[in-house]
Amino acid sequence: QVQLVESGGGLVQAGGSLRLSCAASGRSFSSYSMAWFRQAPGKEREFVAFITRTSYTYYSDSVKGRFTISRDNDKNTVLLQMNSLDSVDTAVYYCAARNGPAGSSTMDYYDYWGQGTQVTISS
Repeated sequence: QVQLVESGGGLVQAGGSLRLSCAASGRSFSSYSMAWFRQAPGKEREFVAFITRTSYTYYSDSVKGRFTISRDNDKNTVLLQMNSLDSVDTAVYYCAARNGPAGSSTMDYYDYWGQGTQVTISS
């Protein structure tokens, strides 16, 4: 069993940056593929980025070049560095995990989810 706790959300002006963190409890964090999803008001949850246990990364087209996902296995943490933020990035951001070698942009692939952290971009 893995518990995920997101932090780092907040209010920032357009063009600014935020860094989200997801802390995972439990053992064998290094064997998990980790991902970030987001859900804007009135919209479905959508994929943002994933990182595999070998640190292969993959991004949605909407964040590619602006967001960077990384992991620190010593700290059981996955990070999402978000730059050049825009109002369209306003959403609740969720961390997700699955014990396995591959990543996926599909929600159903992941077994564990955090509670989310709110990111609000003001224009």
